[in-house]
Amino acid sequence: MDHAKAIRDSIDQVFALRESAQASPLLADAVKRVKRFQAARFQSCYADLLASSVFGDASRFFLEELYGEADYCARDVQFARIAGTLTTIFPMSVVGTVLALAQLHALTEELDFSMAMECRVQDPSPDDATLYLTAWRAVGRRIDRQHQLDTVLVIGHKLVDLTRMPGLSLLLKLMRSPAANSGLESLQQFLERGFKLFATMARTNGQADQFLRTIEYRENAWIAAMFDAQQNDALALLKKPI
Repeated sequence: MDHAKAIRDSIDQVFALRESAQASPLLADAVKRVKRFQAARFQSCYADLLASSVFGDASRFFLEELYGEADYCARDVQFARIAGTLTTIFPMSVVGTVLALAQLHALTEELDFSMAMECRVQDPSPDDATLYLTAWRAVGRRIDRQHQLDTVLVIGHKLVDLTRMPGLSLLLKLMRSPAANSGLESLQQFLERGFKLFATMARTNGQADQFLRTIEYRENAWIAAMFDAQQNDALALLKKPI
């Protein structure tokens, strides 16, 4: 596989979706509404982990880097710029993690865009939970939703594996100055932050696996409810932790 091309293709897809959304103020607002609700849902479903002294930092990493409503444009540009040289700087295990993140980002943007398109044609007056559920079920794509979750878990496990790689921590530290000089601070911060958080959990037996199992259980329950539960039950789930 040409990892550099695959990363660039994923980022190009994200840029194209953003441009399409920005061309319509109503659609752009709908995308923001979808992302804002998803971030709030994560904060609700994982309030216990976010407040935990053990899992709080890792939960915030997932919220801010994978489930959040932040603008990742700077990091995306950096992904595209460094894609061609990743294999000469980092081990392939790091390159694979970056590729998985880029592909997850593209899939998430595509699903959010599709949700926003549905929100735009629905009556905007219902509360966010009702509008979100209606749009989710109209979009469907259950296989893609499951793949989205599976990729999040893959990235988590890859970060755990990276913490066991000899010399990677030192390599990341040595990359700080070149990254800053090349305008790659956002990408560098993502890699360092993820490595540090999972290294801390990996040093304590079972913590990283417990965290990822919790994500897997709750998100699988969420996906099943969003597709299969009666509307009132699904709406209740949207408003409280699993």
